[in-house]
Amino acid sequence: MMKKSRLKQTRTKTALKTARLPKPLSPDRLRWQCDPASLKMRTTDDIRPSREIIGQERALRALRVGLEMEHFGYNIFVTGLPGTGRTTTIKRLLQEFEHRKGNLKDHCYVYNFRNPDMPLALALPAGQGCSLQQDMDSFIKDLLVNIPALYESLRYQEARKTTLQHFQERQKSVLQDFEKRVKEQGFDLVQVQVGNMMRPDVVPVVNGQPVNLDQAEALVDKGEVSKENFEKMRETQGELEKQMAAVFRELRNIERKVQQSIVELEERLVMPLVDEGIEVLKVTYENEKVQLYFAEVREHIRKSLDRFRKHVVLLPQQTEQAEEPEEEEDEFLEYKVNVLVDNSNREAIPIVIETNPKYKNVFGMLEREWEKSGIWKTDFMHIKAGSLLRADGGYLVLNALDVLVEPWAWQDLKRTLRTGKMEIHTYEPTFNFAPSGMKPEAIDLNVKVVMIGDSYLYYLLYERDEDFKKIFKIRADFDSEMPKDKESINQYIRFVKMISEDEHLRVFDASALAQLIEFGVRLSGQQKKISTRFNVIADVVREANYWASKEGATVVSADHIEKAIEERIYRVKLVEDKIQEMITDGTFMIDMKGRAVGQVNGLTIYDVGEHAFGRPSRITARTSLGRSGVINVEREADLSGPTHNKGVAILTGYLRSTFAQNLPLVMDASITFEQSYGGVDGDSASSTEIYAILSSLSDIPIRQDIAVTGSVNQRGEIQPIGGVNLKIEGFYDSCKARGLTGSQGVMIPSKNAQELMLREDIIQAVKKKKFQIYAVETIEEGIEILTGVKAGWRRNGGFEANTVFGRAAEKLKEYADAWRAYEKSGAL
Repeated sequence: MMKKSRLKQTRTKTALKTARLPKPLSPDRLRWQCDPASLKMRTTDDIRPSREIIGQERALRALRVGLEMEHFGYNIFVTGLPGTGRTTTIKRLLQEFEHRKGNLKDHCYVYNFRNPDMPLALALPAGQGCSLQQDMDSFIKDLLVNIPALYESLRYQEARKTTLQHFQERQKSVLQDFEKRVKEQGFDLVQVQVGNMMRPDVVPVVNGQPVNLDQAEALVDKGEVSKENFEKMRETQGELEKQMAAVFRELRNIERKVQQSIVELEERLVMPLVDEGIEVLKVTYENEKVQLYFAEVREHIRKSLDRFRKHVVLLPQQTEQAEEPEEEEDEFLEYKVNVLVDNSNREAIPIVIETNPKYKNVFGMLEREWEKSGIWKTDFMHIKAGSLLRADGGYLVLNALDVLVEPWAWQDLKRTLRTGKMEIHTYEPTFNFAPSGMKPEAIDLNVKVVMIGDSYLYYLLYERDEDFKKIFKIRADFDSEMPKDKESINQYIRFVKMISEDEHLRVFDASALAQLIEFGVRLSGQQKKISTRFNVIADVVREANYWASKEGATVVSADHIEKAIEERIYRVKLVEDKIQEMITDGTFMIDMKGRAVGQVNGLTIYDVGEHAFGRPSRITARTSLGRSGVINVEREADLSGPTHNKGVAILTGYLRSTFAQNLPLVMDASITFEQSYGGVDGDSASSTEIYAILSSLSDIPIRQDIAVTGSVNQRGEIQPIGGVNLKIEGFYDSCKARGLTGSQGVMIPSKNAQELMLREDIIQAVKKKKFQIYAVETIEEGIEILTGVKAGWRRNGGFEANTVFGRAAEKLKEYADAWRAYEKSGAL
């Protein structure tokens, strides 16, 4: 039986080749410092405030194009981080349009006499809305006084009396002629009771007395009337009844003519009053739609003259004496005008900033009233305007997130901007009430909408909503940083002057301004940039003024700025302190001195929303014979994010390209973040994980007093990462808590060196050689710093002996030989 080959358990004790370690970064590269003398001023009293928009040239150009373009779809979506001046910039830009005159309109709703459930929308020149409302009220009030007076006038009474007499005489003549014919035939007209009613009837006269046919027939039986005379009576009665029906038809026609004549009389005498008022209105308001409305009003009044005649108008003294009546429905509501938007006192275009974009606040609503009968009621006078209608002809500013979370608001806003027409209807978000059948006419609208949001919302709408890109053609993107140059620094100083002047703060000296500028540079994350998050800068200014007042200082200095920054951090760093306590007492197992195989201190960022901080995390690797390759323990536990998974895949590619050119990569290498129980994402630990694997393969220990950060590509080049300042400060704080040894430090990507804006205490520690910061460009440089052993170059198909890579290659060759032996033995 073939003997199984075994891996060598020991290595030859040949001396390792020592590497030449690079020098750590000098203190002057760890922070850009602003010299107070370079500001050429003593205090903010020496400068003038600035109210210009700072550092947002791209956004300003986009906003100006959007605000000035009058074509369809050029609404504006503003993106950027909170505090970059989005709202302030928009307000200041819109101030330039405050005095721009436009074609302003008043918007009204009036009664639709043809379809009462669809009130008519009227758009009038500015100022004519209230004028029309007042003129219509005066017009109806005049009619309510003049029409009853006209009905009571002698002229109307005489004319009416004459008309009635004429038709009465005609009726009398018709009846007299018929009665004469009836009597000539030996009949008479009598009233006969039928049920509860009386009706006329024609009956024969026998022996001077009117009798009905039944009685006449009884006389035939008695012999008092001959049968021939009775039959003649029957025939004559039938003929006379036909004539009577014709007479009563004629009388009814006369009645109708009486009514018609009375109506014609009323129109002839009353309608001139109406026409006179209507003509005055038509001359005043030349709008074609308003002219049609006046025609409908005239026609409705003509049909409703009786309502005006019966209306009682109380004299002033009667009004005072009368008891206060209960509120009743307006009898002449249909003649009123509901003015939704009144621009009579406005000359410039409207600028509306809606701070509470609820649906009814933006689009208006159709209000309801609770009647005593227990039902809800509404009418066209209960239509209310929203900010969208008030901004017609001008600009409306909205918060994007508020609009999107409000039910129906986004869909209706899109529809309005797409069609140029706005509809107002009942707002029933909870469906507690049955929707109203009233559907007011849509209003033509010309408004420019500016929505303030963030990049996530913008891209979400751009990708998921086809209408969005058609109606929001302008994006104004606010940057969170700007180039750090003489002009931007000068603008920073003048901004501080503006805040202190507007809010009556203390004077800031040059040292305070220099410290604040350095804080702005740190906030940007790059030495060549400075932050435009002026809400944070303004807060630091206010808080520094507070701490100066606590000390009784009349001038704010650099110490007060530093105190304000420290206090801002202290307020929110409870979680950071708790984690530091666990590192200090050993609950979190982090070694900060000595050496260990397959173990590296990585650097992680904890983001708790309002505060982010860095802390070390132990990363370990264990290698063995196998074919699984690199095993990401976090991924196996579903704790690894996609970016971290990608980083592990990249380092696997690096290992293959480095060590598997001649032999297969026969290795299992498990890597993990020790004591990590939450999700892990990002690729900034990929170089750290490679160092741990190389240490495990080569059996060369790694320094535990150096923490590492940096991502890696498949060529072994160290790539820049984010949060470099927080990571360095996190490891420094951990080392300081246990005691600085002088050998501790951090290894970062060389391309991150330009982003360093470290705390002053770290810079002093570096100056005193108690802490070091190394910048590396490749894996080879990094492994030499961590091990003190030369990385090793590839020569003649292999690596230099007694180097990190040489030892790792030897181990991988042993794995490959052992695997081949196992395959040949058939044990697999």
